[in-house]
Amino acid sequence: MNRSAAVSLSRPARTRAAVSVALQHRGALRPAIGLGVASLLVLGLAYAVGTTTVSRALFPAKADGSLLVVDGQVRGSRLVAQPFAGDGYFQTRPSAAGYDPMAAAGSNLARSNPALQERVREATAAVALREGVPTSAVPGDLVTQSGAGMDPEISPQAAAVQVARVARARGMDAAQVEALVAAQTEGPQWGVFGQPRVNVMELNTALDHTLHP
Repeated sequence: MNRSAAVSLSRPARTRAAVSVALQHRGALRPAIGLGVASLLVLGLAYAVGTTTVSRALFPAKADGSLLVVDGQVRGSRLVAQPFAGDGYFQTRPSAAGYDPMAAAGSNLARSNPALQERVREATAAVALREGVPTSAVPGDLVTQSGAGMDPEISPQAAAVQVARVARARGMDAAQVEALVAAQTEGPQWGVFGQPRVNVMELNTALDHTLHP
């Protein structure tokens, strides 16, 4: 058999091999696509719907964001800090994110950064002036930002240094305000983890309720 005949006979074989490979590739796509769709439905939809339904049934308040509702109006969330205007309210920690939950973040400045040191010095002087105390009496959490910038709680010391100002602005006895702070002070988690803390949102809500029960 001459060379031209051998070439002509080999072409159909190559064509059949190419068709076979193409069919194999198309066959391999079906399970891959099926697995992708199944994963999307199970993990992206069914799992999310299931966990949301169960959590809402077991922990309805927490599932909704631990909202603080007063007289039918949502005042905020127990989990998210927000600023308060006026001397009659306790102030929370400063926020590098401007108290915006969508931009929650810290400043990312190291302790040795001159810009951070200057900002803390200025904040300490401002808080000392506002509360009428020496700068040495200003608790650190009133002038430093948390990692997320949305910490809703302060230390009992940070609340105590604000009592006189709040009592004076509201025309209340300082002992009455101190009692509210004590009532809103929570101990370490499960008695072991963390430090005592005061939720500023709940404390200010309790203050408003005291004046307007």
